[in-house]
Amino acid sequence: MISKRGLNTIVKGKSPDVAAEALAWYKVARSARWECLADVRRNYPSADQVGGVLIFNIRNGRYRLIATVVYRKQKLYVKALPTHKEYDRKEWMKWA
Repeated sequence: MISKRGLNTIVKGKSPDVAAEALAWYKVARSARWECLADVRRNYPSADQVGGVLIFNIRNGRYRLIATVVYRKQKLYVKALPTHKEYDRKEWMKWA
C-alpha cells in the first residue's frame, strides 16, 4: 500500500517529467508484491536498500525516490524525492 496523496505532495513543484515518472513508479509499486529487495529489483534493477529504506532512481538518476518499506505488511511510505545533489547530503538516512 502506498499513499498517492503523499507522493503528490512530494512531487509538487517538481518538473512535469519528474512527476510523470514518479507516477509511473507509483503504478508499478502499488500493484507489486515485493517481499525482499530481489523482488523489487525485478521491476527496478538499480534499486538499493539501506536498512528499511528503498532508493529508486528517477529521471535517469537525476532524482532519488526514497521510501521506507515494511515487506511483511506490503507497505511503502514515500519520504522524499531529492535531486542527486540533495541525496548526496545524506539527510535521507534519518529514515534508514
